[in-house]
Amino acid sequence: MAELLAPMPGKVVALQVKVGDQVQNETEVLILESLKMEFPVYAGSSGSVKELKVAVNQEIEQGDVIAVIE
Repeated sequence: MAELLAPMPGKVVALQVKVGDQVQNETEVLILESLKMEFPVYAGSSGSVKELKVAVNQEIEQGDVIAVIE
């Protein structure tokens, strides 16, 4: 089981996966808006999305858990 952590503070503008989806290292999990720019956040490991811990329009901080991948 791996936890995907936020690489920077910002606002979640789009979720690209849902619970149960299969992901690979380079699968885009969400789009994060920071400093008026949008950044894709990638899974970083392969597996199944067990849990999403964020929602669209949620403000997150660097190091927050975004998702759990199993």
